[in-house]
Amino acid sequence: MPSAKPENTQEALEDRDPNNLNQHVQVVWDDIIGEPEGARSPECAWRLSTVCFQYARNGCYTLLAVLIAPPCALVLGCGFACLAFEQIWCTAPCLRCVKIYCASLRTMVMSCMAATVVPAAEAVGHICRHVRVNFRRDAPDEKDLLVV
Repeated sequence: MPSAKPENTQEALEDRDPNNLNQHVQVVWDDIIGEPEGARSPECAWRLSTVCFQYARNGCYTLLAVLIAPPCALVLGCGFACLAFEQIWCTAPCLRCVKIYCASLRTMVMSCMAATVVPAAEAVGHICRHVRVNFRRDAPDEKDLLVV
């Protein structure tokens, strides 16, 4: 369900996934690692592993975000700008032209179909509407006439 628009810039910066685009990416310790009752590590190992995981994840993500995210954003921005330009200035007008040009062809084809195919289909339907198929389980088995 769509969320309300943030009222100020601070709220906009806090909610970085307002449309829930990346809910499938679970990178919280509890969503990835869980020890069942029969296989438990010592408490100190569990806590140390949790801290190591969090620091490694945060540090690596921060490093990648600082080094690679801006160039990725630049490339993605240009890509989406080209996509929008192509859709707005090329594809939509071209499709509109095709739709206009084909309107008379469509009318002609529909008229021909109405004059030829529809009566033939109605005739076949009239013939086939009296066909009945009965299936009996107790029918005797017929032997094959051709036995190899």
